[in-house]
Amino acid sequence: MYHNPVLLRQSVDDLVTNPDGTYVDCTFGGGGHSREILSRLSEKGRLFSFDQDLDALTNTIDDPRFTLINQNFRFLENSLLMHGISQVDGILADLGVSSHQFDEAERGFSTRSNAPLDMRMNVMQSLDAKRVINDYDEEQLADIFYYYGELREARKLARDIVYHRKTKNINTTEDLKKLFNYLPPHKVNKFYAQLFQAIRIEVNQELEVLKEMLVQAYNILKPEGRLVVISYHSLEDRLVKRFLKNGMFEGEPERDIYGNYKKAFELVKSKAIIPDDKEIEENSRARSAKMRTGIKI
Repeated sequence: MYHNPVLLRQSVDDLVTNPDGTYVDCTFGGGGHSREILSRLSEKGRLFSFDQDLDALTNTIDDPRFTLINQNFRFLENSLLMHGISQVDGILADLGVSSHQFDEAERGFSTRSNAPLDMRMNVMQSLDAKRVINDYDEEQLADIFYYYGELREARKLARDIVYHRKTKNINTTEDLKKLFNYLPPHKVNKFYAQLFQAIRIEVNQELEVLKEMLVQAYNILKPEGRLVVISYHSLEDRLVKRFLKNGMFEGEPERDIYGNYKKAFELVKSKAIIPDDKEIEENSRARSAKMRTGIKI
C-alpha cells in the first residue's frame, strides 16, 4: 500500500458538510483521503488535491469531479485561482511523510535503511539532506537540531558533524549515524528519529510551508468552511493549535476592554482527536497523529 490514511473516517466526517461543495486535499499521497471525500460528494461536488511528489501522480483518480495539482501546498491560493476557484467549503491537510516515502529506501527518510542523504519531498528541488549536513555551518546545524529536532545536545552534534566532514563528506544515512555510535542502545531509536526529523524539516521547509498554507486556507475558506489538519509532531501541532485559536503563530491578539479577541475559527472539539488503539495496532505510524478541526467564523 502506498499510504495508509490516518483518521480517515473522523477527518472526512469533520470536513464534508455540503455534498455539492468544493473541497481541497492538500496532501494527496496515495489518495486515501481524496477517495473518501469523493465518496461523500454529489455529482456537483469538486475536489482539488495537491502533491509535490512525482511518485504520487501515479495514484491519480479517474473522476470528472477530481483534479490533481502537482504543486507544494504553499501555492494553494494561486493554484486554485488558476483553476477558477476563489473559495472552497473545506480543506484537509494530512501532514508529514507518507508511508511510501519512508518505505522507499533511496529517498533517505528512514532511519532503518542505508541510503543517500536526500529527504526531499520534491525531488526536483536543489536542497537535500546531503547539502544541509555538508555545507551548513556549525551554528546553522545546531539551530536546526535544537529547534526542529528538540535535541538538547544540538551544539555538540553540530560540532561532531563539522569535525568529521573536514576529512570526508557525509554522503549516506549510515555515514551520518556512524558519527553517533557512542550513544547507549536504549537512546538510539529516539535520537535518530529526532535527528532525521530535524534535517527533513529543514530540507523541505516544512514549518514555513505549513504557516503559508494555513494563512491561505483561511483566505479561501467560505464562512463556516472547515479546516482539518492532522499533524505528527509537537512543532506542527503547536502552529495549527495557535492558528485555529486566534489566526496567529506567535504573540497575543489584540483584546478589547473586556479581554475578548477576534477569533479566526470555532473549534469543533476543544482537544485534539487521536487514533484509537485499533487503528494504532493496524497502522503504527498513526501513533503520534493529532487532528484538529476549525470552522471559519
